[in-house]
Amino acid sequence: MIEKLFNLGMGILEKHVVLRFIISGGTSAVVDLFFLYIFHNILNIHYLLSAVLAFIIAFFVSFTLHKFWTFKSHAEQTHKQVVMYLGTSLFGLSLNTLLMYIFVDHFHVQVLLSQIFVGIIVAFSSFFISRNFVFKYKKSEIKIEQ
Repeated sequence: MIEKLFNLGMGILEKHVVLRFIISGGTSAVVDLFFLYIFHNILNIHYLLSAVLAFIIAFFVSFTLHKFWTFKSHAEQTHKQVVMYLGTSLFGLSLNTLLMYIFVDHFHVQVLLSQIFVGIIVAFSSFFISRNFVFKYKKSEIKIEQ
């Protein structure tokens, strides 16, 4: 019974790139929030610098998960994708930093709550850029083993 449920769940994940993106992105978001908390609340580093440092760590988690699991991009040249994904991520970081500044300094929203809101906004733009340009995901090329 447990094996059947597990296989059903894995089959669903294999068919739906958006679900894999959400799980991969969620994992990197947890990493980002964890390090933001460590840097800002424990090490007392300014929230914007903390957000940048946490973003860098989460970048490596995100790239690895998206390349090999979300978009299953094994054949593409990794160094080219890293550069493209870095460009996309730097855009995301710029948007993230700007929106964090607006939410915290102008709207006076708590830092971690702001990062959650901002992370959702940045995630939407990142999905479309990653899917269409960085990893060039084509559903028809993915073979599902049964």
